[in-house]
Amino acid sequence: MVLIYFAMVILGWVNIYAAVYDEELANNILSLDYNPGKQLIWIGTSIMIIIALISLDYKFFDSFAYIIYGVVLFLLLAVLLFGREVAGSTSWFELGGFRFQPSEFSKFATALALAKYLGDINVKMDNLKTQLIAVGIFVLPMILIVLQGDTGSAMVFAAFSIVLFREGISPIYFIVGIGLIILFVVSLLVSKTIIFIVAGVACLVVIGASVKHPKRIAITAIVAFAVFATVTSVDFLMKNVLKPHQRSRVISLINPDADPLGAGWNVTQSKIAIGSGGFFGKGFLEGTQTKFDFVPEQSTDFIFCTLGEEQGWLGSMVMITLFVVLLIRISVIAERQKSRFARIYGYGVLSVIFFHFAVNIAMTIGLFPVIGIPLPFFSYGGSSLWSFTTLLFILLALDANRMNVLVR
Repeated sequence: MVLIYFAMVILGWVNIYAAVYDEELANNILSLDYNPGKQLIWIGTSIMIIIALISLDYKFFDSFAYIIYGVVLFLLLAVLLFGREVAGSTSWFELGGFRFQPSEFSKFATALALAKYLGDINVKMDNLKTQLIAVGIFVLPMILIVLQGDTGSAMVFAAFSIVLFREGISPIYFIVGIGLIILFVVSLLVSKTIIFIVAGVACLVVIGASVKHPKRIAITAIVAFAVFATVTSVDFLMKNVLKPHQRSRVISLINPDADPLGAGWNVTQSKIAIGSGGFFGKGFLEGTQTKFDFVPEQSTDFIFCTLGEEQGWLGSMVMITLFVVLLIRISVIAERQKSRFARIYGYGVLSVIFFHFAVNIAMTIGLFPVIGIPLPFFSYGGSSLWSFTTLLFILLALDANRMNVLVR
């Protein structure tokens, strides 16, 4: 897994160089005036973080999980008061010329806290109080990040529900949640009157067939209320909760032609770049969409389209294969842990990386609204690289000491 990590980091660094390369300036990849040079510093400091993590006593992460979580919550509160606004989000601290984003570090802190709580031998997942506390652990940082105006980063925390599923929570929660999300999208495409008519007829049919089963009738009534609440809340959410740029991104996902020169510009240009790469790509530093800056944020959130244009389908598949192998390895490592803490933390790592990987690529090719989250280990940025490095290597530090753990 260490080799996969370094392969990803190096490929990311090379593609960051390709994304910002200017033929006239002939940027030096080591120049600190450009993103690749700065990224090299983040890679070097990440290696120092790795050395520090594997040098620590493995019990540190269990013992200090709540303290680390508390410190990060404090930073998330402090950034609301003292942070700098960047692209509409008050998510950054700036010290001199250095900036960092606490929300990135809250991911591994939340994974540790969730593992600490659920790893307790006295905690039972089938208990409602346990479920509410576990959900509260990842919803609390989510709320603070939403207040910062960074809804995309906040959505990442929903991935921790995968951990709860692994630990035994009922799958009905996921089925209902996915159903309501689908209903929300359908409400944007279809007349609400038609949805109410179809849902009403379906409810009447079920109730008619369940006259002798009061429990089924009660469940049907609850589902009918959930459908009504979801459909009627769509307009409120779109007009009063989502910011104008977020609303535009949702509309552009449903109808790409709604605002092709505005909200739809990034995705349209990204798809052109990826499509123009063909099977083998145009070649390193030969991407025309990349060279002429058609895609904003190409070294960060849209780094995948640089790879797609210059390395083609083949290069994209290599990158996707690396991620798939990495995720499989994480799940294998998580399952072989003797302690509940390490296993649950492993699934926290899996959940966060999977969400970033799947959603980043989906938004780059127009299958998901643009929510501004980086591609792990590939996108430019110190906070992101440090956060994912820490997330991954805490797991490896725990795994290296799994034989020293008493089974609980």
